[in-house]
Amino acid sequence: MKNPSSFDLPFASSAKPGRSARAARRPLVRKTNAKRSAFQLRLALRPTTASEAVRFIDAVGFCLLFPVKSAPLPSLYYACARRECTTWDKYCLRIWSWKDELPRRRRAFYAKYFKGRGTFISPKLLPHFLAIEESAWSAHDFDRAYAAGRITADARALWASLAGHGPLATLELRHACKFDTVAGNKRFKKAMLELSRRLIVVHFGAEQETDSWASSRFELTSRAFPAAVAAALRVSPAEARRSIAAKYRACHPDAGARTIARLFGWSKAEAMGAQPEGL
Repeated sequence: MKNPSSFDLPFASSAKPGRSARAARRPLVRKTNAKRSAFQLRLALRPTTASEAVRFIDAVGFCLLFPVKSAPLPSLYYACARRECTTWDKYCLRIWSWKDELPRRRRAFYAKYFKGRGTFISPKLLPHFLAIEESAWSAHDFDRAYAAGRITADARALWASLAGHGPLATLELRHACKFDTVAGNKRFKKAMLELSRRLIVVHFGAEQETDSWASSRFELTSRAFPAAVAAALRVSPAEARRSIAAKYRACHPDAGARTIARLFGWSKAEAMGAQPEGL
C-alpha cells in the first residue's frame, strides 16, 4: 500500500544524529513537580477516540498531524503511538481519519500551516492565529484581499470558487478554476498551500473522486468557523502572539524568544513582545 501523501507523511526521524532512540522519545511536557498537573495528565493519555484527540488538541492548543524534524511541536501521531513514525501503521490510519472527521464536525481546525505540513489548531485558539495572520476575512472578500496584495491571482480564483460553490473536493475545485492540466495542478497546489498557510481555507473532510485515495475537501474558514473569524476581529496581533506563545511554553517551558520567532515566523521584536515579564 502506498502512503496517501508523502507531503503529510515525512517518516523522518525527529532525533538529531547521534541521539539515542530513548532520548528521542522524550515526554511531551517536562515534569517540573512531583505531582503532575491536570494539564500534564491530559497529555499523558494516549488518544484512542476522536473525542480524546480533541481533548489533546485543546490541551496543547495546536499540533502537527505527524512529527516534523524542523518543527519542535507536539504531534497527534506521537501522542497516540509514543514513538517515531517510520511506516504506515494502525496509528497512521487512526489519525488520518481524524484529520477528515474533526474539521468536518468543527471540533478542530486542520490545514497545512506549520512548515506547510498538516496542522491541527484548537477552535479556542484559532481566533488568535487568524489575528496574527490578519485573515479574519468574510467569504466574499477575495477581491479585497487580492487588491491589497495579500493573495495571488491563482489563490483568488480558488477562493472565489469556494465562495460561489461551497465546499469542494480537489478535482471539483481544480475543474471549477480550469486547473485541469498537469501545469494547472501545480498552480492549484501552490495556491492552495498559500490559502492554507494564511488560514483562509480549512481541510473539510474527504471525498472519493477516483479509485485511488480519497481527495481532500476544502471549505472557507469564514463559513466553517464563523465564530472564530468574528472573535479574531476583537484580538490585536500583539495580544494574539502573547496567547500563542504562552500556550507553546506550556509544552516547552524553556523556549526562548529566538525559538519562538523561528517557529512562528515572527520578528525578534514580536517574539520578545510575546515573552512574559521577567524573561
